[in-house]
Amino acid sequence: MTDTAAAPSGPRCLLIVEDDPHLAETLAGAFARRGYEVHAATREEAAIGLAGRYDFTHAIVDLKLAEGSGLGVVKALGEKAAPPATVVLTGFAAISTAVEAIKLGATQYLAKPATAREIEAAFGHRAGMAMPEIEAPQIGVKAQEWELIQRTLAETGFNISETARRLGMHRRTLARKLAAHRAATEGMDLEDDGEP
Repeated sequence: MTDTAAAPSGPRCLLIVEDDPHLAETLAGAFARRGYEVHAATREEAAIGLAGRYDFTHAIVDLKLAEGSGLGVVKALGEKAAPPATVVLTGFAAISTAVEAIKLGATQYLAKPATAREIEAAFGHRAGMAMPEIEAPQIGVKAQEWELIQRTLAETGFNISETARRLGMHRRTLARKLAAHRAATEGMDLEDDGEP
């Protein structure tokens, strides 16, 4: 997904920073249907550029980007005269990154996958309100394996053969795992309810 903007449909202006094209498009569609003007970026530099051009009221920022870091985007958004309500999403949940994101201005921190409903509810958190305790999620073996695959893919520039070599698995096995994960995430309903 390239850096894009949907047609304005209300006073709420949302920045989505996510390098997974499928997830970015799904979130953009879900929030456009909820009345947000949606802008999306896949890289830190592009997101910071958009933050300088638009007065965002809301932001969804993935911490792990293929190019750059979501923390840089959170920092840039937090330094604006009117910082947006910023929800940080990550599949690599850790207490240290959660604390850092909150210090830099994030409103809330959610582990992936999070539904549009959960994200919108997290936008409502404000400084001074009781902050829910952030716990590192219990990550199963499959989730740990998936995180390792994702990290290695990013390190190799998404070269499947090199990733398989580094992970010590056959290329076809890795391809099957990627296809299975893609099929599972495409079937996931990020809306999770019938509400707009």
